[in-house]
Amino acid sequence: MLVRHTHLALVFDSEEENKTIRMASVEETWQTKLSTVRERTTFVFNSELLSDVKFVVPGSNGGQSKKRKKAEMVIPAHKFVLAISSPVFYSMFFGQLADTSDTIELPDCEYESLLELFRFLYSEEVNLNANNVMQVFYLAKKYMVPSLAVKCSEYLRDSLEVSNVFSILPHAQKFEDKDLEEQCWTLIETHAAEVVTSNEFVTLERSLVEAVVKRERLCVKEVELFKAIDCWASKEIERQGLSAGGNVKRQIIGEEIVKAIRFPLMSQKEFASVVPEHNILTMKEVGDMMKYYNDVLTTPLPFTRAKRLGSSLQCHRVRCSAGSSRVTVGDRLRSGIVVRKYGITMMTNKAILLHGVQYYMAVKLACAQLTLKLSKIAKLALSWSNSQEHMPHRSAKLKKVEKTIFIALMCCLIVQFIYKVVKHIR
Repeated sequence: MLVRHTHLALVFDSEEENKTIRMASVEETWQTKLSTVRERTTFVFNSELLSDVKFVVPGSNGGQSKKRKKAEMVIPAHKFVLAISSPVFYSMFFGQLADTSDTIELPDCEYESLLELFRFLYSEEVNLNANNVMQVFYLAKKYMVPSLAVKCSEYLRDSLEVSNVFSILPHAQKFEDKDLEEQCWTLIETHAAEVVTSNEFVTLERSLVEAVVKRERLCVKEVELFKAIDCWASKEIERQGLSAGGNVKRQIIGEEIVKAIRFPLMSQKEFASVVPEHNILTMKEVGDMMKYYNDVLTTPLPFTRAKRLGSSLQCHRVRCSAGSSRVTVGDRLRSGIVVRKYGITMMTNKAILLHGVQYYMAVKLACAQLTLKLSKIAKLALSWSNSQEHMPHRSAKLKKVEKTIFIALMCCLIVQFIYKVVKHIR
């Protein structure tokens, strides 16, 4: 006879914030129906069954006012499962200073994010989305779960675009994810004209604005970068409640950013029509720039004249081999292209239309194949010619017909092969 045990479980409705009670009947032999450890730990995930610890975290306030305290949510868990998955949980429950309480309060965690952390620890699965990925990433780092951190990083890399790059970059720096940070910078550099005019740019911290302006690879006109800096400074003045008069804007921007703007890269018309009216440069600096444009400047110019690398066409041929110490087969370059053996990375300061690509290795291979084919035909012709010498009794007319047929056959083979080569190259 099958024996059943009844367990009492509390279930919270996040929308109505009401607790409802249900009775969950679990068969005593439920383990026999689950063949793997993963299936069994998944079965007890977020369940009172065998639970020996509860985590209390802030829940959703149901769309109410922010002043209203969020309802507390409880997640039942199992110390053993958490401890074998995270060294932090191991120290928390079984270390020298172990917490013997069966209730753990985590005010810095969100319910949905902590639930996804536990879901991964129990089942190696996680449901990431734009709303929870940053918090889950934070928890993965906090509780030292590198495999989950990798999944969060991959999700962010896949969803990275101009509209969210400045939201992702600070987290990549905070979590010390070098690959994600590098991909963010690559996107910023190649789409600088778009990102500096985005709504996110005017909300950045000053340190990040400075880092952007100092980048050597920026595909943006210097006058547009200046306009974006001026817009950011105006918004910062509003946030701080300051007056826009005097040299306040210059102080907000700071000397490091001002000196990093490459004013000499602007045309005289761009400079004269845009820069002076924003009162960021001093009268002396404006005067020096005008002298520079008219080739009468006698003192050193305080602004760099070097072009940014991203402001002109860049084309690099990269040869990768398995024995190379710098780049290996399958490595991912800065452009995000996976290189197999040969690669071309290109950067332009505007949209371009690619008219065609020629595969030089394919042409070499086709020529080699054609040479081999002709060599075989030549050998066949020589063999045929030799065979004719041993058959002197054949009539001259028959020999002429056979020779004509053979030549026609060779011509057909050559034409057919050339057609295939040309088709392959195209």
